[in-house]
Amino acid sequence: MRIAVGSTNPTKVKAVENVMRRIYGDVEVFGVEVDSGVSDQPIGLEETTRGAVNRAKQALEKTGADLGVGIEAGIYPFPKTLTGYLDIQVCAVASPDGMITVGHGPGFEYPPVVIEKVLNEGVEVGIAMGELVDDPELKKKIGAIGVLSKGLLPRTELNEIAVLMAMIPRLNRELYFEKE
Repeated sequence: MRIAVGSTNPTKVKAVENVMRRIYGDVEVFGVEVDSGVSDQPIGLEETTRGAVNRAKQALEKTGADLGVGIEAGIYPFPKTLTGYLDIQVCAVASPDGMITVGHGPGFEYPPVVIEKVLNEGVEVGIAMGELVDDPELKKKIGAIGVLSKGLLPRTELNEIAVLMAMIPRLNRELYFEKE
């Protein structure tokens, strides 16, 4: 089975590989550069989800793989938080039959200075967080979540949760797609 990831970010490709190997066994997972069709810093669940779906569809179309996977991180308004926003990873999985399944991982909050830069200066959270901790390559490594969780949850593992959630309907076809 060939699985194309709509990104060359190593944390996203590895997350997809880790989950798909647990589900399907021996798989070939590879990243491909695509355009998400959304802003560099998606804001809101709708825009973040659209980016994930666009990535999955384009990965499938560009490669002819068995599955296309898109992962998009974005922030969205959330009540009772310090900044008013949480970050979330949305995953979409597309197959040649046109089916798209979607899931997301847990949400977490960025420091207020990061959200202020995003909202006031249009800076991507990964860049703002990288500047804050003096690591411009942060999002390709443990990610902001790795820093903020003190290493307890690296970005790859955070993405794995979103990938698994998007696979739930595919793992339970009889419950989701049974004909009446």
